[in-house]
This record gives sequence, structure tokens and C-alpha cells, in this order.
Amino acid sequence: MSTRFLHRRDALKSMIAAAAAPYVITSTALGNADTPPASERVTLGYLGVGGQGRGLLNAMLRCQGAQSVACADAYSDRAQAVATMIQGTAYDDFRELLARDDIDAVVIATPDHWHVPMANAAARAGKDAYVEKPLGLTAEENLACRQVFEQHERVFQYGTQQRSSAHCRHYCSLVASGKIGKIKALEVVAPNGGAGGTTQEAPVPPNLNYDMWIGPAPMKPYTPDRCKTPGSYWIYDYSIGYLAGWGAHPLDLLVWGCDCDLAGPMTFQGTGKIPTEGLYDTVYDWDVTIRMAHEVTMTFKPGGDSTKFIGEDGWVTVARARDRCDAYPASLNTLQLAPEEMLPASPGHYQNFIDCVKSRETPVSDLADAVRSDMISQICDIAIRLGRPVTWDPTKEEILDDAEATAMLARPRREPWTL
Repeated sequence: MSTRFLHRRDALKSMIAAAAAPYVITSTALGNADTPPASERVTLGYLGVGGQGRGLLNAMLRCQGAQSVACADAYSDRAQAVATMIQGTAYDDFRELLARDDIDAVVIATPDHWHVPMANAAARAGKDAYVEKPLGLTAEENLACRQVFEQHERVFQYGTQQRSSAHCRHYCSLVASGKIGKIKALEVVAPNGGAGGTTQEAPVPPNLNYDMWIGPAPMKPYTPDRCKTPGSYWIYDYSIGYLAGWGAHPLDLLVWGCDCDLAGPMTFQGTGKIPTEGLYDTVYDWDVTIRMAHEVTMTFKPGGDSTKFIGEDGWVTVARARDRCDAYPASLNTLQLAPEEMLPASPGHYQNFIDCVKSRETPVSDLADAVRSDMISQICDIAIRLGRPVTWDPTKEEILDDAEATAMLARPRREPWTL
């Protein structure tokens, strides 16, 4: 349980013990069988309450032991609507929300380029964080995020919800426990990106704080497609596209099920299309092959959303949709694993986060694995853009013998924003 969390509860106990005269504590403060007292609730603030952010809010509202009290969004009408719903406070500058010492944790569901800057600011302000995928805009951001959260001892839950699905846990546990033998190959597919988007400049809507929306990215003229999906996902200033935005899900299952990405240097080589017309300019139609240590070959292509582990003694395919999961031998589909062979269980992705804020345990989708999976996406993007092989050393966490590729691990940030 966080220091601040303990302070609030202990303060309430002290007031009760020290009171010399009778007084009344409301039932809301004390809680009941279904609602814990205010001192034991995790208070939440939301950074980004658009489509995904609103969905996360609705999920967190169903969690036991959580209370939503504030939100921030560059769109003032969104923030006001959510604040009214939760009877809390709306901000258009997230730093004002982070300055509140009565907020334990934040839920971040902004465009991708804001994920790590906001998460790091939250950690430095003493807040835990639930962060939507993908992790960083660059490899540099991924490593900085891990460093900051470790330094400040903050809880981090990644928005890769499949880890809280019983079927994903079962199939990844089959792999992790060695039921298909030594891994020989990996096949990952994720939904594709695309081209398009208008470049026609338009007036900034009155409800949008455009400077805040742009944040650390380069300032560009406002266009209607820039600040809405899929634009915020498919513009390179804010994202590397679905290589990471959707790739995060099957790649996360890959690193949950095996450690092939940690076994030694990996060489990435692939192709992809980068639009030359329109607003969108992230990679799509990618086709990447990764040569891993111990003669393991991984492929990453557009498609559905699945991860296939191919071993010496069988194979496992895992996906968010239960009916798309399969294994060979077929008996693996119903094999009952011993408790010690199972990967960590979760009571639900959002409840797991709330529980870990209280307990200070590591959530099921931890930051270390978020960095691992997002690094695969990042190096894929660099190799495609350079049009040649790029080798990543996961131990040194650096690109080997390639100054041009190394320079692409980071990007400049617009002042005054930092990591």
C-alpha cells in the first residue's frame, strides 16, 4: 500500500482515536460491505477521456476499492462531461491534476506520443499508473519510463488486457512450462495500418487546447484528421502506427510465453509501405523477419491478432478471441496444468491494477515486459525505414554497429516537454 495511501488511512484512525467529544462519521466515509471506507479507496485521475479513455473509466468504475475523482483532456467538453459524471474536477492541463496529493493513481489513454511523458510525470508526482498501449513513441522513451518507475517505486499496469483472460493465460502457460518443447519459430500477426488523411489546414475547434494536444511533438497546422482516429495512430509525429499500436497485443503474449527475445542479439529485416501522399505516414503492409538466438526465427506480418509458438514437440496459437486459440497435440487444449506451471492469474485487468496499488505487488502486465514487447515494434520500424538489417542486443539494450539506426532510437521533443 502506498505511503500516501497509508497516511490517509492512518490520519483517519488518529482522528477517531484522538477525538475527545462524540461526533458522527458518515456511512460514505466508513464504507460498507460493498464499498470500503474512503481511507482505503484508491483515488483515480484520468489523463485522456476520449473513446479508449472513456472505456477505461467505465471499467474502473466497476472496480472494488476505487474512486474516480478527476480527469484531464485537451478537449474541454470531454473533460467536463466526465467530471460531471463522476462528480469530480476537470482540467485541460494534466499537470494540475498531478499536483493534487489526494490522487493515488492515474489512468493514461492519450494519443501515443503522450503516454511516457505523462506516465513519467505521474511517477515523479508519486502516482501509480495504468498506461494504454503502446508504451513509448521511441525506444529511448521505453527505457526512460522503466527507469523512472523503478526509481520512484511506482506501480505500473500496461493496457494489454489479454493477460487477464483465462484462455490466454492457459495457452501461454503451455509454452512457458515447456509443453511444446524448445521453441523453433514464432509467428505474429496484427491488424494493418493504411494511408490517407486530409492535409487541408482548418481552424482549431474552440473546445480543443491544440498546443496541449500536440505537446512534445512538432507543432503542425491543425487538420480535421490529425486529432482523431486513425490519424493520431497513423501519423509518425505521434506514433509508429499499428506495428506498435496493435502489435503490442500479440507481441505482449509472445514475451509472456517465452524469453526468446532475451536470449541474445536479434537481427531485424523487413519491408513495408510508407505513404507519400496524404496525412498518414506510418508503416503499413509490413513483412518482417527476425533472426533470434539459438536459430529461432520470428515473422511479424499484418493479419488478425495472434501469436503462434512453434516448438520441437508441438505448437500453440493464442489470440484474444478464445475460438481462435488452438494447439497441437490437440490434448494441450484441455490439459490441466499444475498450479506451479501456470503464469500469474488476474481477477480482471482493472481490478488487478487497483489491488496492486494497495498491495504494492507487481501487476500482471508489468513494465519490464511492456518494454520488451515495444522494443520489438520499435526495431521493426527502424529496419523497415532504413531498408536494411538492424541488430538489437537485448542485454546491452542498444543497436549494434549502426550509428544511423542508433540515432533513430530517440527523437527531439518540443519545449518545454521532457521525459
